[in-house]
Amino acid sequence: MHHDGIEFHNVEELRTDADDENDENDGALIQRVPESVRTELNDGAQRRMRHPAGVELRFVPSGTVELTLSTVPDNGVDEGVVRIFWGPLQGRRDFVPDDPEDMSGLSGVGSRGRREEYLVGEEPVTLELSVPERLTEIEPAVADDLAFHPRVCRVQLPGEHRGGFVRYHGIEGDVRPPRADELPDRRYLAYGTSITEGESPLAEHLTYVSQAARRLDADLINLGSCGTAYCDPAMAEHIAERDDWDVATLALSVNMVGTFSLEEFRSRAAAMIETVADAHPDEPIACITLYTHASDVCGDEEAAERAEAFRDALREIVADSPRENVHLLEGTEMLPSIAGLTPDLVHPGDDAMITMGENVAGELEALLSE
Repeated sequence: MHHDGIEFHNVEELRTDADDENDENDGALIQRVPESVRTELNDGAQRRMRHPAGVELRFVPSGTVELTLSTVPDNGVDEGVVRIFWGPLQGRRDFVPDDPEDMSGLSGVGSRGRREEYLVGEEPVTLELSVPERLTEIEPAVADDLAFHPRVCRVQLPGEHRGGFVRYHGIEGDVRPPRADELPDRRYLAYGTSITEGESPLAEHLTYVSQAARRLDADLINLGSCGTAYCDPAMAEHIAERDDWDVATLALSVNMVGTFSLEEFRSRAAAMIETVADAHPDEPIACITLYTHASDVCGDEEAAERAEAFRDALREIVADSPRENVHLLEGTEMLPSIAGLTPDLVHPGDDAMITMGENVAGELEALLSE
């Protein structure tokens, strides 16, 4: 969506009348789905859709602009790190000198220049942003060949457990939304659990879906839902009704193991796949079985059998589907080892996320090329 000359990427609504009891700031609360969809989801997913996983505020500035944001605490998290990218170029953690020839003192607090990483808490924080001078020197042919043009400022918000909800308070200065030729040609939509939403990597660009999108030169739409990916009909209908994606993954769903019976999982997963696939017969939809996790490696035979039963159910749903755009990816092949997981043996850390991103991207590229 566009507002104030900004493209709010992976945002479907800005809410100024949020009902959260901790929300005392003014400004507009950022949501990944419309309110009409959010309120039809399970209770936990309703909160997750207010976490800005995969959300970016994008614009092309003319001169210096000031963007003001704040955090609304959720689950004990009351601040988060906002990172700045210029197209595909990652901003530094410290300070960037105003003069690109002056590289002295970059690592020290108090260095002369502009910060490109901000800690945003409950009190509104103003980010001062302008295109770094060095980037204006990139040869046009090089810049135009990138999926994201370097003149596009991408304000990457902290999702999952790296921040709370985020409020937008406004922008001062001359900005415009990116043009289509300044953004990727492809769009990749991902639905799944906290693994998709991106719980454990250190930053948003390290989630496996972000890593896959980068390798595909695609723009990411992240609809991961931590602990609450229950294949809700409202989410299936929302994905089906969208016309802004070229390929999708549905990671279905470790959240449902132990919460739903196998029969209920089968029914809900089949309904979601059918709803999305029927609405998008020309777009590949890759259904991903449970990733390698604790049940596979800890010697609990009952847990291992249950996990495999859920994998078998998804395999059968895909095999029985008459829809040619429905495909299966084996989660244990996308993540073939527990190496790189966090100690809970469920959530991938940075290294495992990168491995998954590479593997998922390879499979999706093949499907897009068919």
